[in-house]
Amino acid sequence: MGQTYSFFELQGLTREQVERGGAVKFNLLREAGTISCEGVFQNGKGAGTFRFTANQSFISGMKSRGFDFENNSRVFHDGRDSENKLFSAAALNVTTALADDLASVGLGKLDVDDLFKAAIFKVDSKFAREMKASGFPNLGMEELVKARIFKIDANFVRQVMQMGFANQSFEDLVQMRIFKVTPEFIAEVRSEGIANPSVEELVKMKIFKIDSDFIRKAKAEGVPLDVQRLVERRIGAHRN
Repeated sequence: MGQTYSFFELQGLTREQVERGGAVKFNLLREAGTISCEGVFQNGKGAGTFRFTANQSFISGMKSRGFDFENNSRVFHDGRDSENKLFSAAALNVTTALADDLASVGLGKLDVDDLFKAAIFKVDSKFAREMKASGFPNLGMEELVKARIFKIDANFVRQVMQMGFANQSFEDLVQMRIFKVTPEFIAEVRSEGIANPSVEELVKMKIFKIDSDFIRKAKAEGVPLDVQRLVERRIGAHRN
C-alpha cells in the first residue's frame, strides 16, 4: 500500500534525519493502533521493518457503533483478515469520529469497507450535505465516492445549471465528467446552430469527436443540424 504522511505525524522522525541518513526509529500513532518503524535512511530513501499494535479501545468503540473489525466472516475486499483491516485503519487514519460523522448525515447502514472508502476518497458529512443541498438528497456511499473520483461537487452542479441543464440525474453529471463536456464545448456547438443539445447528445458528440469544425464542414455539405445525422456523417467519413 502507498500512503503519504507529514513529518508531524511520524513521531521520532525529522526531515534532517532523512537527509542526513543513518538508523532511525519512529512511530505512527493512530486511534486504530500504533505502527512502530525501524530502519535506515540513505540518500533520502528509507527501508526497514515495522510492528503494528492494535488499540483495543478502537476495536470496542467501533463495535459499539456497528463496525466489527474482528469479524472475519466478511474479510476486506482484497482478502485481508481482521489484523490487516486494523492495520489499514491505522495507516488510513480511520477513526470513531469518522464513523460518527458519517452516521450524522443519514447514509443508511454502512460497513467497515465504507469507512475505508470514506477515508480514502475524503467523503464526510460536509461533502454529503453539500451534495444533498445541491439537489441530490439520496446519494449513498457508492455515489459519493464516484462523485469524489470524478470531481463532482456542489460547485460543478451549479456550473451545469448555469450551462442550461437543470435537474440532471447524477449519472448525467458523471457522463459529463467522463467525456469532458465543458462549458466551452457546449458554447462551441451551440454557436454552430445546435441550440438545445441534451446531455446524451453532447456525450455522443464527444464520443464521435464532433466539434465546431466538423459541424461547419457538415453544414457546408448539406448535412442537417441534427446530432444523429452528424454522427452518421462522422461514421461515414471514417468508412471512407
